[in-house]
Amino acid sequence: MVTVQHQPTPQPRPVPGPPPGAAPQSDPRDGIDRAMAALDDLEQVPLAEHVERFDAVHSELTTALSSIDKV
Repeated sequence: MVTVQHQPTPQPRPVPGPPPGAAPQSDPRDGIDRAMAALDDLEQVPLAEHVERFDAVHSELTTALSSIDKV
């Protein structure tokens, strides 16, 4: 006689995401596109303003990357 053990049905695991009722987030690529567009005319911008523009792109990329996993 063979005894068969029944495996319990696995329960669904919670999926990370925004809290219930949270406002839908905009597409992070929009901010990246805007920040990158600010680099288009960099040749005509005074050198002192370059750092500010590069910082804006860096911030948008950081935001986009952190939103991938909802971190």
